[in-house]
Amino acid sequence: MTGAAVSGGFASIRVGGRELRIEFGWVGSDAPDAPLIVFLHEGLGSLSMWKDFPARLCEAAGARGLVYSRPGYGRSTPRPHEERWGLDFMHVQAQQVLPALLDALGVQSSYGLFGHSDGGSIALIHAASFPHRVAGAVVMAPHILVEEFGLASIREARRAYLDGPLRAGLAKYHDDVDSAFWGWNDIWLDGEFPRWTIQPLLSSIKCPLLAIQGFSDPYGTMAQIDGIAEAAPQTALLKLPDCGHSPHRDQPEAVIRAARDFIQQHPKETTS
Repeated sequence: MTGAAVSGGFASIRVGGRELRIEFGWVGSDAPDAPLIVFLHEGLGSLSMWKDFPARLCEAAGARGLVYSRPGYGRSTPRPHEERWGLDFMHVQAQQVLPALLDALGVQSSYGLFGHSDGGSIALIHAASFPHRVAGAVVMAPHILVEEFGLASIREARRAYLDGPLRAGLAKYHDDVDSAFWGWNDIWLDGEFPRWTIQPLLSSIKCPLLAIQGFSDPYGTMAQIDGIAEAAPQTALLKLPDCGHSPHRDQPEAVIRAARDFIQQHPKETTS
């Protein structure tokens, strides 16, 4: 994680009968009463692709951060090349992988979530599935349903990976770049994926939510975060001009300020 002091290593977890190695790191405060934020990366992300953003946010919020690479990404166990993820791949990450990692690391108290893109969707699924454990969640550019608008951009990403510079750029962040890219791209462009949605789960989320979306996001419209607020009225919305799919890179100061204020407005929920 460039420019940030990180302690961590690898955790071993068992999911679906398979032993997995998970790359993880800790950033931010060492205070025992500091709120914990678990960072969930995007569909092509990893621990290192966050760069120094988690450390900056944790410093601003007085929080401790757990950053990790999901299986198939970064330096975590790669996806077997013959394995195709199913429509439930984000549910598996939210309901099996993340709980196993938290247990392996001895996290017993409540925690907050900070998710980007697919990581935002995973955060929402996890918050709905474990309402007693999640104190609050910030989600940037999350997906709650599939829009043709976004699929067009995913098709363009495939072209850029096959014929452009995308593969070389991503290879800096993943031990097995094909594991990372095709796991994500193949399922999103599967013929069955347009019916994927997590809308029925959203009303089960009880914790405070902050949902952030850029007006220039090529992967989703404001329908994504407006739908969250409709189902979960405790949601605060931040809609950013001049911002694409990565608000923490396009508008980092605005995101850090909003997330810090969100955490400070809910001190009881985020430290209990």
